[in-house]
Amino acid sequence: MKYRAEIDGLRALAVVPVILFHAGFELFKGGFVGVDVFFVISGFLITTIIINEMEEGKFSLVKFYERRARRILPALFFVILTCIPFAWLLLMQGDMKDFAKSIMAVATFSSNILFWSESGYFDSSAEMKPLLHTWSLAVEEQYYIIFPLLLMFTWRFGKKVVLVVLAIGFLSSLGMAHWGAYHKPTAAFYLLPTRGWELLIGVFCAFYMRRDRGVQTAFQQGFSLLGILLIVAPLFLFDSTTPTPSLYTLVPTIGTALVIVFASEGTVAWKILSQKFVVAIGLLSYSAYLWHQPILAFMRHRKIEEITSFESCLAIALTLGLSYFSLKYIEKPFRERRFLPSSRSILATSSSLLLLSFFLAFGWQSSIAVPDVYKDWGAAVRQHHCLLQGDGETKHDEVCFSPTQDVLLWGDSHAASLSIGLREILTGKSIGFTQLTQSGCPPLFNLPVLHHRKTCNDVNLSVLDHIRKNKYRVIVLHAAWLHPDYPLSSEEFESVVVDSFKSIQSASPQSKVIVIGNVPRWKVDVYKVVRKGELISTLDGKVYAKANTLPEIDSALSTLSTRFSFRYASARNVLCQKDATSDMCLIGFSDAAKKLTNVAYVDWGHASRSGSEYLARNLIGDILN
Repeated sequence: MKYRAEIDGLRALAVVPVILFHAGFELFKGGFVGVDVFFVISGFLITTIIINEMEEGKFSLVKFYERRARRILPALFFVILTCIPFAWLLLMQGDMKDFAKSIMAVATFSSNILFWSESGYFDSSAEMKPLLHTWSLAVEEQYYIIFPLLLMFTWRFGKKVVLVVLAIGFLSSLGMAHWGAYHKPTAAFYLLPTRGWELLIGVFCAFYMRRDRGVQTAFQQGFSLLGILLIVAPLFLFDSTTPTPSLYTLVPTIGTALVIVFASEGTVAWKILSQKFVVAIGLLSYSAYLWHQPILAFMRHRKIEEITSFESCLAIALTLGLSYFSLKYIEKPFRERRFLPSSRSILATSSSLLLLSFFLAFGWQSSIAVPDVYKDWGAAVRQHHCLLQGDGETKHDEVCFSPTQDVLLWGDSHAASLSIGLREILTGKSIGFTQLTQSGCPPLFNLPVLHHRKTCNDVNLSVLDHIRKNKYRVIVLHAAWLHPDYPLSSEEFESVVVDSFKSIQSASPQSKVIVIGNVPRWKVDVYKVVRKGELISTLDGKVYAKANTLPEIDSALSTLSTRFSFRYASARNVLCQKDATSDMCLIGFSDAAKKLTNVAYVDWGHASRSGSEYLARNLIGDILN
């Protein structure tokens, strides 16, 4: 296959936005589409090589997998090996266990399945997982286990049959992706059946390029530039609320196809993408993709606050430096057969290292003990399915409803955390307690419909209908009231709250409504805050640390609650020191020697059992009086 410099330039156009997006540069909020560009490029290049060899009668599965092993594995093993000592130094037990699991998944090309199974509202932030980015490598390798076999089987029937089969696969995959982006977004994002169509776009490009196209230069100029525009525009226009992958993803993937097909030598697009510095970045793209995520993740594990722009730039510089080292001393020597020159040696070594990695990581993760507070809290907060997970669940279990209409708790996962302590106190007083909570869904109506929280409004409307039919004595509303996923201005937030409070008051005017404000939140899990020992103080058996208390939300909710004669209870006032300017908030409890004995949270802001009990004890007067 003739070398095309512009393809390496296209790789640069894919990897740079991905790195800038993961580094936290807000301008590149759609930088994740770089992965979609990579999928199309991969589908095109690999298919072109396979077709060439099939037409010449030289295609061999062994040779194919040898090339894949030489291309993918050496740099990947090197990155993982380098990450291990930093993981030992910087990760907490739970994160360390997850890291070991991710090595096992990398070794079995199943990272995408692991991260899909781990994904959920309560899981560690994606940006904190050093090997999260390997999900896309797993998708590719799963695809290349199936695709050559499919091509070998259908090739004997002629290219028309091959293209019909591939077209059926493409349409099926695209249809599943678009449906999944709205109904099963996590599965759609990570799994091969909903990503395969992107690689197949590259496959169609490979078949198309074998024709004598006879396209006029004017069309080549126009279509190739349009392709670049279709790749670049989503980098700035897409964001976390864009359903991905879906029909929206056709924009960058079709753009990539247009560049591959029409950016021939001499076009403006070719000149842009063939610039030496652009091609140089493209040559580094695989190693840069491998290095950037662990560097950024470990940097974030070192800090409580968000990393600064300077630190992000430092991480990018380190990524480029290590990428150059990997390319020169790891990638090229293996690819050019300077190391392990025979097929047998590279395949045997790769297989051995994959197996060794799996079993070592398995033993490693099995030996790591995770604090019981996570298990204890997880079981309590999810008991009886009274916390819906937001991924298709719309009905609460019957046991969530008390036979007596005394106290109803309505809200999101923070309300579910509060329910642990509240349930104990109320049931001890023989007071009926109903819990209707859903992850990521505050008790508000007409919030923007997010593709990963599509059921919020429907569930909240059903709760409102339940309130209308069952006149509760007390209704308790609690949530992370303004989550970052909801892009609302303060005026828009206030309007949503007013409309929601009106609906609740109208549904049950005789009920006493208590609004509980936001709990403090931290950038990272409180265990990391405690271990780092930054900005921590101890007073009267309680341990405090600097947090984000969102005082503006507290103030707005207090004012609006008063307007509707609702009682407002500030969790901030309960959990934070009286000096409102300090932002020092409860993080745990200590013994007489001022040694931390228990934490008040299980992560960045969800109360643990002890934290929930403390908050409930201090709020019960507002609820019962």
